[in-house]
Amino acid sequence: MENGKVRVLIVEDDPDFCFLIEKTLCAAGIEITGSVSDASGAVEAAVQTHPDVVLMDLCLADSGLDGIKAGKEIRLNTDAKLIILTSYEAPDIIRNACCRSFASGYVFKSQFELLPETVKSVAKGHIPQEYMIVSLILSELSVAERSVLELLMGKDLKLQSSPKTISNQKNNLLKKLGLSGAGELRHLFNGLI
Repeated sequence: MENGKVRVLIVEDDPDFCFLIEKTLCAAGIEITGSVSDASGAVEAAVQTHPDVVLMDLCLADSGLDGIKAGKEIRLNTDAKLIILTSYEAPDIIRNACCRSFASGYVFKSQFELLPETVKSVAKGHIPQEYMIVSLILSELSVAERSVLELLMGKDLKLQSSPKTISNQKNNLLKKLGLSGAGELRHLFNGLI
């Protein structure tokens, strides 16, 4: 946050809805770093403008749920938090999107009035939705993989497993999460585990 103002990048392919988001957030004292309408432009804009929060439409144009992939890339390559903004309200879709993109939260387009406060809360720190999303992500890991994750996050644990077993568990958890290394784990889960 620069000068105490939350900085937001908007990723939305509906120009009218994008205008409404910009107007609403600006009225709430939130700075807009830019708006883009496609996934590839979103990653590039996030890297260039350094927003605190990225509002990501889940379904961009006719290319399916590519907001998930773009959101994950943004989370891995910037310090921005990610809020999924979607008209989809099916629990399975939301759970999958939030977990795969490592989102900090989500807002349904039908609950648009929650957007300014959600953006401000996410920018200030960890919100309950973020802890729930992390819990869902971790539920995919075995007990042993969770222990290795905690070890990689810097917790002082005395594991009874051999170094080879720990290495295998590390590789398994990275594969399950779709990550390439411990640095990505620490970046995504810092302060949450």
